Amino acid sequence: MKRFTDLIADTLVDIAEEFPWDIEEKINNSEQRPLLLDIREADEFTAMHIQESLHVPRGILESACEYDYEETVRELVEARQRDVVVICRSGNRSALAAYTMQLMGYQQVCSMKTGLRGWNDYELPLVDASGNTVPVDVADDFFTTRLRPDQMSPKS
Repeated sequence: MKRFTDLIADTLVDIAEEFPWDIEEKINNSEQRPLLLDIREADEFTAMHIQESLHVPRGILESACEYDYEETVRELVEARQRDVVVICRSGNRSALAAYTMQLMGYQQVCSMKTGLRGWNDYELPLVDASGNTVPVDVADDFFTTRLRPDQMSPKS
């Protein structure tokens, strides 16, 4: 049986990862801005995201990448030759998504290593649903892991 961390580790050998500061440089210095694909859940995206990122939740990613589905996102379908940066909270879900997208023919897809946590740690800007800048300390609090006792591994 594989654990979530095993799936991530297996995936990382086959995908590209780039740090937030590398993504920032691409955004600021590229002829064509990379497609920033945020795959977090709707409530996460609404709370804060990178400005001008495309939101497609992980749960519908595969059908959003293809025509003829209710979830189809034309910009995403047509990005198979484009530089695509997949973004999540910590870089785990985005790694799985980048791997899946490679299998689906995306040729320049990468996962943002450390996710939005790392983006915020580097003090790069995040905006809320209204386009207002989210203060770094507010984002720090939002990205803090809070496990309930029932979510913790049982003690031996």
